[in-house]
Amino acid sequence: MADTYLDGLGPVVYDEVVPARAPWLHDVRAGETLRIVDLDGNQAVDLLIYLTADDTERYSAQDTVAAQGNIFLRTGTKLLSNEGRVMMTITDSAVEYHDTLGGACSCESNTLRYGHHTKALHACVENFLHANLRAGRTKRDIVSNINFFMNVPVEADGALGIVDGISAPGLTVDLKAEMDVTVLVSNCPQINNPCNGFNPTPVRMIVSA
Repeated sequence: MADTYLDGLGPVVYDEVVPARAPWLHDVRAGETLRIVDLDGNQAVDLLIYLTADDTERYSAQDTVAAQGNIFLRTGTKLLSNEGRVMMTITDSAVEYHDTLGGACSCESNTLRYGHHTKALHACVENFLHANLRAGRTKRDIVSNINFFMNVPVEADGALGIVDGISAPGLTVDLKAEMDVTVLVSNCPQINNPCNGFNPTPVRMIVSA
């Protein structure tokens, strides 16, 4: 694998396909780049970031939005922690923007939005819980997440919409780690709105040195 290079970046040190609806947890060292590949297109990828050495420092949507003065994440956006430090930088994105306000679906929110019959459906919060428990974290450690490839426009009345994604098969986003971080992903299982085209699909996670 060390002989494989990623589009002019360093050698590939990790490469995994995350199944549809599944969680993913991996450490990314400072200087490494994580590439997320939307294999089949129109798949939302919910993501959290924790400082590996001290996971009380983690991605902060509030600090990130305030620092850049924009609710959308684009190439060049610095992803800030709750300590105001840069954890990762979006160095390249094949889509125009990504969402940092829409949050993660849960069994409770599914019930509220789509009806009681959806309560048993798998959700992103469950993925976050399962993966975090393996690392000794609990529900209290789940904060507002990033939704890569998800299209959440702000309507005229201030409400957030959830509409068809803006991705396509094979499109990517690159995140450079500015410190040693642990990245947690829920490959979104939502089937009640168009964020996944009503059909969750796999994504690929590649780390290059």
